[in-house]
Amino acid sequence: MRTSQPKTIYLSEYRVPDFLVDHADLRFELFEDGARVHSSLSIRRNPEAHGQGSPLELNGDSLQLQSVHLDGRELAKDEYEDRSDLLVVPSVPDAFELRVVTWIEPQNNTRLEGLYKSSGMFCTQCEAEGFRCITFFPDRPDVMARFRTRIEADKAAYPVLLSNGNPVDSGELDNGRHFVTWEDPFPKPSYLFALVAGALVEKNDTFRTMSGREIDLRIYVEPRNADKTAHAMDSLKRSMRWDEETYGREYDLDIFMIVAVDDFNMGAMENKGLNIFNSSCVLARPESETDMAFQRIEAIVAHEYFHNWSGNRVTCRDWFQLSLKEGFTVFRDSQFSADMGSPTVKRIEDATLLRTAQFAEDAGPMAHPVRPASYMEISNFYTLTIYEKGNEVVRMIHTLLGPELFRKGSDLYFERHDGQAVTTDDFVRAMEDASGRDLSQFRLWYEQAGTPVLTVEDDYDEASQTYRLTVAQSIPDTPGQTGKKPQHIPFALGLLAANGTDIPLTLAGEHSAGVTTRVLELTEKSHTFEFTGIASRPVPSLLRNFSAPVRVNYPWTRDQLMFLMSHDSDGFNRWDAGQRLAVEVIRELSGHAEAEVDPRLVEASRTLLNDRDADQALVAKMLQLPTEAYLIELADKPDVQIIHHARERVVKVLATALREELLDCYRRQQPAEPYQVTPEDVASRSLRNMALSWLLHIGDEGALSLALGQFESATNMTDQAGALRALVNSPFEAERGRALEAFYQRWHQDPQVVEQWFSIQAASPVTGDLPSVRRLLEHEAFDWKNPNKIRSVVGAFAGQNLVHFHDQEGSGYRFLADTIRRLDDSNPQIAARLAAPLTRWRKFAPVYSEGMRKALESVRDKDGLSRDVYEIVHKSLAD
Repeated sequence: MRTSQPKTIYLSEYRVPDFLVDHADLRFELFEDGARVHSSLSIRRNPEAHGQGSPLELNGDSLQLQSVHLDGRELAKDEYEDRSDLLVVPSVPDAFELRVVTWIEPQNNTRLEGLYKSSGMFCTQCEAEGFRCITFFPDRPDVMARFRTRIEADKAAYPVLLSNGNPVDSGELDNGRHFVTWEDPFPKPSYLFALVAGALVEKNDTFRTMSGREIDLRIYVEPRNADKTAHAMDSLKRSMRWDEETYGREYDLDIFMIVAVDDFNMGAMENKGLNIFNSSCVLARPESETDMAFQRIEAIVAHEYFHNWSGNRVTCRDWFQLSLKEGFTVFRDSQFSADMGSPTVKRIEDATLLRTAQFAEDAGPMAHPVRPASYMEISNFYTLTIYEKGNEVVRMIHTLLGPELFRKGSDLYFERHDGQAVTTDDFVRAMEDASGRDLSQFRLWYEQAGTPVLTVEDDYDEASQTYRLTVAQSIPDTPGQTGKKPQHIPFALGLLAANGTDIPLTLAGEHSAGVTTRVLELTEKSHTFEFTGIASRPVPSLLRNFSAPVRVNYPWTRDQLMFLMSHDSDGFNRWDAGQRLAVEVIRELSGHAEAEVDPRLVEASRTLLNDRDADQALVAKMLQLPTEAYLIELADKPDVQIIHHARERVVKVLATALREELLDCYRRQQPAEPYQVTPEDVASRSLRNMALSWLLHIGDEGALSLALGQFESATNMTDQAGALRALVNSPFEAERGRALEAFYQRWHQDPQVVEQWFSIQAASPVTGDLPSVRRLLEHEAFDWKNPNKIRSVVGAFAGQNLVHFHDQEGSGYRFLADTIRRLDDSNPQIAARLAAPLTRWRKFAPVYSEGMRKALESVRDKDGLSRDVYEIVHKSLAD
């Protein structure tokens, strides 16, 4: 059992660095048994630091130190100290050059931090603290240096040698080796350093910027993936054009590169000029990737490209400010995706993720503000709170200021802080200075954890034709935070008349402006708003377009929800009304097994299926029932098995009652050929596969023929995987088995498709029982060293297959705990992320919570527990 606790790092203890690095000159000698790294750093004391006589301390991790030179003189071993995590040189001048040589073993680096090998390729991942695994350096984001990197390797094995910036030199060396030198003209923190060496295929294109510069675009992949780069390249060019038109940001280097890597802990990394991507986030062709993958790739390519300004040119001062770059960039990529597709559908997808997963994070033991006050292991804070809630915080500023003033604020932010490492306060201050708005109270969104709850009450006075709306806000206690202050919340609403039209909104004392959606600003614990000139009692449409990341409590009747589904002009709230209606119906069945499914839900679904004039992308979203994960999140002490069976019953009732409508929907939804990722075609495929899934769920023989035909003849992976998923979740055991085998035999040489095959089985309540999941882990295609494979089996089982993961005997919890302990020794980042489903153990009914707690304790008691997992487990078990 571990006896020492990892050190907690506090924002309040931030101090400027004692030393600055002006220039880093690196030389990498790459070999099969390791790599020698020569680092030459131009260092000077920071004039703003307090300790002017302090020793030099450079971060390191798992490095074999070979030599240290100070201003050309090799230091004796008693002139420096090589600790496990620091190189300390007690006596240094105010400005000097330090040369350090280290030896590392990338081929044995299973943590996938720093420099490591993936499929025979050298590559790096340095965010957050991976650079210290390469060489000794002040590895913190507020130390920004200009990097020059020379890479030397065997030419036959590693013909492609890449790093940040522009290539400035190359040549041949002895013994069949060669070199390439790269120079990045822009100062950057070490977490943005990147290196790649391998036998890669280069795919080229160009982009002409708004000032007329020609940018060389390159995507590097393994030869087997050469036909999967077109979509990513097109996405990159769209991103570059959009960022110029929307934010006025032009790319600054001569080359922009993307490299696809199979073994990667994250989705992608925005290293300056050399983005390294998880293969699943960049490779796509219609035959092998789904619509969701195409959309995800477009968003991630955009996200990493947008980081060139919101993250690279202007970076974060310290890791507490992580949302400064991530939240802002998620907002930017969300805007981009909305512009490229359906804005309403994009808003629904963002809100669904937030309400299902981030709200759960806010209510759990790892709850933290968008700007955390402390952490033990920074890798644990790449969270939905930092990314998605951070996005919503920026979105609220955009809502409060409006698009023109927000653009003015972003321009000021980039101009004021170009080349600097700054804070969230600097970002908000730029918005204040550009707009003249006081956002002092709004800053609480960065400081307070938890999801605000808005309780809404209303009253209508027929005599005076006045409608009063009272909104009270509260924020639940979270670990380390109680008695929270009211926050500044933009609350958008509309009112619907009895005929379904929007009512012009006039607050008492105002002249009518004809506006039908108002953004009210909540700043107190409670507000009452009076609207005049309301001829009859309206139906309120609250939190339109999900204007703030909050929960709303209002007692809508089911008839009112049906009314909003049919008439609300706000597409998001039409969808939300349908979700609320479905939640109530499923909850009713969960509490009363003998209850019947409310026929209003059936009729609402029938109306949607038959409405050919409606936005089919919105219809596809509205027909999707709330997920089990969302239903669990809404429940107090949820019983997972009861929720699962109640939801399954609703699906069967809907599918049985709507059989003819579903068959008709399936037949008429025929996307255009060739394959396109337009909102219309994506919606069409979504509706086809939803109808097929529901029909197979009830064992419909006619649907079985349709599914088998679609599986065999599909020209795109969305339809083939959709048919396979429907078969896997159906009662047709023989056909299911044959389809799974045929799919694997066809695609077994494509790792990304095999990951889909794993995930479909592991996430299924039909095929994903624990013995079956264990068999998947023994499959020839599974690899414990590959994070994507682990996520596709273990992650899908624990995160999506809730009925089997939450087995009342606790076998699913014990399995996950065993997996976490195993991975903690090889890849602690992945191990820590897998622990998330266990951390909410206090939320569940006792029959589940006890087993979850014991599983966490078994992880806690592992000897030599990593910092990553230690923090998650100990915070989860803390009283």
